[in-house]
Amino acid sequence: MKKETKAVALKYPEDAYAPFIVASEKGFLAQKLLEIAEQNDIPVIRNDTLTDVLSVHEIGTFIPEQTWEAMAKIFAFIAELEGKNE
Repeated sequence: MKKETKAVALKYPEDAYAPFIVASEKGFLAQKLLEIAEQNDIPVIRNDTLTDVLSVHEIGTFIPEQTWEAMAKIFAFIAELEGKNE
């Protein structure tokens, strides 16, 4: 059986102490969220485990502390990619 698509969108303003969840969807709406991100050159990282953990939290909440290390690596990777594209 195929696993249902999930997507979680995060925002990390400079003045925030951690990223927070701005959208969390499953199924068709998750696919749409991914399409919109890709159309707008918003980095998409596919990590099913992290998505499963984050998708159970409410929109507007900061990511849980146990995900900070994984998220730091992801944000560093994105920053490196963006630096190479400039």
